Order: sequence, then structure tokens, then C-alpha cells
Amino acid sequence: MGDMPVTTRRVLLAKPRGYCAGVDRAVQTVEVALERYGPPVYVRKQIVHNKHVVASLEERGAVFVEEVGEVPAGAVVVYSAHGVAPEVRADATERGLHAIDATCPLVTKVHNEARRFAAQGYDILLIGHHGHEAVAGTTGEAPGSIHLVEGPEASDSVRLAEGARIAWLSQTTLSVDETSQTVAALRERFPQLMDPPSDDICYATQNRQAAVKQIAKDADLVIVVGSPNSSNSVRLVEVARDAGAAAAYLVDDAAAIEPGWLREAATVGVTSGASVPEELVSGVLGQLAEYGFGTVEEVEAVDEQMVFQLPHELRRPAGAAAGRKAPRGRGGDHDAQGPRGSDAQ
Repeated sequence: MGDMPVTTRRVLLAKPRGYCAGVDRAVQTVEVALERYGPPVYVRKQIVHNKHVVASLEERGAVFVEEVGEVPAGAVVVYSAHGVAPEVRADATERGLHAIDATCPLVTKVHNEARRFAAQGYDILLIGHHGHEAVAGTTGEAPGSIHLVEGPEASDSVRLAEGARIAWLSQTTLSVDETSQTVAALRERFPQLMDPPSDDICYATQNRQAAVKQIAKDADLVIVVGSPNSSNSVRLVEVARDAGAAAAYLVDDAAAIEPGWLREAATVGVTSGASVPEELVSGVLGQLAEYGFGTVEEVEAVDEQMVFQLPHELRRPAGAAAGRKAPRGRGGDHDAQGPRGSDAQ
């Protein structure tokens, strides 16, 4: 670690970080479904994009599948937080599955906007990443009307009929800044471009990006805890670099930290994506402490208070759950105990 005095080493810990209300609700949905119906409970795709969360739920009896066609007829299936296309719901109904919808309410909002714009005859420019489940789900609501735009540079390749009515929507987990640039580029080409009724990028994505910006300007490097397939986690790495961090790294857990990253560092920023349990952050902080970064300063950018209720399929009248054990580590099947979050859109 060089000759740097240990007293100069510190961690700036971003707040808010980690679980958002939609992720907390989705994970709790699987837990409560396992408690209510017993294993196995099938889950289409990863319930949230974090390998540790998925592994933990698998240990308790969740079975993750790619498509509902893999689920035995009549079984319980949970839709992931990222949402599904209407054809997936139709397939589940045809198979007689007991479907529980853990789609994040903010993703559902984008689906509703897509249907509404399409019904009004708009061409919809969907800003997002090809292959992401949220994009596939939204596109499925109006496949004939939606055109995917993957970033500012992709705006040049959009081809629409002269005089078309055009609106834009976005995946909820994108970079706020890059999405603004994409919209600006699209508006140059299509001055008639209609905005969505409210911002599609979710409050949690915006707040975590604001927090990482705040720590990045004072950090020699930023460590983002999250899985590589987590869009919002990958964006946090990009935002940290853009905000002034000399380096930023995505790690699934403490074991992925390379000592070489820290050799010249005095200040390390730490944050986590919206699908990351706090225990993984604690592990990273413990590892950093072993390397001499024992001083932790929490930097709060936004006060979050957002909570989402469980899907209606799992809500019970008060007292109906008497005598049943609550899922491990949770407060039972009451309203989702989300992170402290604001609903600033």
C-alpha cells in the first residue's frame, strides 16, 4: 500500500444506495409467495439483476426460468421487477399458471404510457438498451409503434414517415445525463417530439446517480457494488467516471476488489446499485478497512422515503396471516418495507 499514512485513508459512502422500493417489493414478493404456497415458486427471469439475491432465493425454493413455457401447468410463477410483454401473460394464462406480478410500478407506468401513445397513433422512440428485459416488456405493449434508440449517436438512424406524430419514452434505469442528450438529439431531428407525462427514469436511479456524482468529485476511485447485468449499476460506474473519479469499478462483492486499485488512493467512494442488498456493501467496507480504509463518511445527496405495496395477489386482510411465520429477515407480508426513498420523478 505504499508509505501513505493510514490516517489519510477514508471511504465516502454514498446515500442513497442499494435497494430501491421496486426491488425490495420484488424480492419480498418471492419470499412471501414461498411462505404462502411453499416451494417451488417459479420466477420468470432473474427477479432482480443481482446474482447473490438470486442464489439466496434459490436456496429457499425459488426456481428461475427463462420463459413461462418451462413452468409446470398450474404452478405459481412470479414476473420479475423488469416487467413482461402481454404475450407472456397470455402464455401464462393458457398454461393455467397462478401468476404473481412483481413488475416495479414505475416500469408499469412506462408500459401504460406506451399503450396510450400507441392508441393515439404516435410513433414511440424508446430510449434503452437492446436485449434488456425492461425494453422487451415495454416493446411488447406496442411492437408496431416502438422504435428503439440506444443513445445520442443512434438518433441519426431513426427513420419515420414525414409528419409523423412522435413521442419518446425511456427505460427506467438509464443515465439521466445521457438520456437528456439523446432526447436533445432526437428533438433536433423531430421538433414535434412529445415528452412523456412525467420522467420515466425512476427516482432511485436518479437519486443514486446524484449521490455518486457527489462522492466521485472527491474520490480517487469509486467502487460500485452490483452485478454486470444490472443496468443501473453499470450506469453508476459511467456516471462516477464522468463526474471526476479517476477510476470506477463494478464489483459483485468484496472478493472482486483488487488491492492494486487502492495502492495510490487516499479516498475511495463506495455505492451500490438498486438491486444490491446492504450486506454486500458491508462486506466491501470490511475489506476496505483491512486495507487501511477504516474511516467511513456517509454522504447523503437525497432523503428517500418511497415504499411500494406488495402485489395485490399477496395482500391479505388484517389478521388473515395469524399463526404464519414471516419470511426470513422481513416484516411479514404487509406493505413492502422499501428503502427510505422519495418519489421525486
